[in-house]
Formats: sequence, structure tokens, C-alpha cells
Amino acid sequence: MTRPPTAALLIACAAVVITTAGMVFAWSLRPPAPVSPDVGLSSDELRCGSVACQPVVEREVGNDTVELLVGQGSGRIRTNGESGRNIFELTIAESGAVITERSLECADAEVAVCLVRGVVGAEVWGEVLVRRSGTWSRAQLPYVASGAYLGLHDVNGDDAADVVAVQRACAPGVECSRRFAQVFSLVGAKTELGCTSVVAEPGLLPGWPDVSPGSAQLRSCGP
Repeated sequence: MTRPPTAALLIACAAVVITTAGMVFAWSLRPPAPVSPDVGLSSDELRCGSVACQPVVEREVGNDTVELLVGQGSGRIRTNGESGRNIFELTIAESGAVITERSLECADAEVAVCLVRGVVGAEVWGEVLVRRSGTWSRAQLPYVASGAYLGLHDVNGDDAADVVAVQRACAPGVECSRRFAQVFSLVGAKTELGCTSVVAEPGLLPGWPDVSPGSAQLRSCGP
């Protein structure tokens, strides 16, 4: 598909906004270490704010279970199984993200990935856990999708899930239906794999509603 004449400029503007937002968001979500004092406690004993944590959703990832728990303005991510027991702060919950049974997506592989996402206003915010060599850790980069979609898909075929974020291709302060997909790798030296062409509406993105571009559909996210 031929990119409209203004698409490069829109993507350039959007990339600057996304990068700036990502840096601010990264500061608010600087990754803490696992919360070791709570390891081994039941969900009733775990505290989320001033109340007991309540389980929302869990996923099986190989021989591990990953579970989201929330409470009063905070939450936890708990892993249990062959890789051991760990508890991480659910930082997007502390930032106001709405956590539901659709907030957890996981992909099992040699490098396993779990994406936790929640809606904040008109955006989707996310954070990622990665299991390498039998150990879960938090990925350093948080994610913001301005186009209402954030998910996992192995875009480059390396058997490790990538993060796909749909972004608005609109001038600042202007509402429009134009969208593109931005893809981030969780392995290797290159974090941002690229962006798709801008399309007139979300339904034209590859694989919609589960956006799944191929590597050949990506190009530089800049102009």
C-alpha cells in the first residue's frame, strides 16, 4: 500500500510524541526488584494498598503460572511453578490502569513473555515480564499505545514474542481514525523493530483485530 503524502510527517510527529511519553512513563514505572517479603503468601495475605489483594486473571506459561492481583490503587504480578515463586509490583495499576480478565497475555517459548496491559484514559499502558533460563524478570521498557491496542506477536520469526502497539497518526490535539502499528523486540540489541504504513482506519491494519504485521511490512518509524 502506498503511504499517503503526509504519512511520513505524521509518523515523525507521532514518533516524537510516543518517545517523549515513553520516557516520562519509563520514569514513573522504573522497574523495582521482586517484592521478596511476600513470597510464599496466599492472595488473602498479600496486601495491595490497604486491602488484601484479589486475584483477577492467571495464565499458564509452560510449567509456570502467572497471576494478576489487585487491591486499592495497587496490584501485584505473581509467578509460581518450575521457575520458582516471585512477586512483582503491578506498576500500571498504581498509575491508574484498569485491570480486567483481558489484561494478561502470555506467549510460551524458550524466551517466554507476559504482557500486562490496562486502559488509562484513551490509551493502553503495558508492562512486560520475560522468562529467560528459568528466571522471570521485568523488561526495562514500559509501553504506551495511543491507538487502543497493545498485544504480543512474533513479528520477526525469532520464536520470541514482540510487543505490537497501535498508535494514532494524527496531529497533536486532533481526532482522526488513521493508525499504524509500532513493533518492539524483547531480545537482541534493537528494541524498536519498526512501524507499518499508516492506514485510514484500524480495521485495515494487518491481522485486525489481533494486529499481527509481518517483518516485511515494517519500515523505519521516522520520516
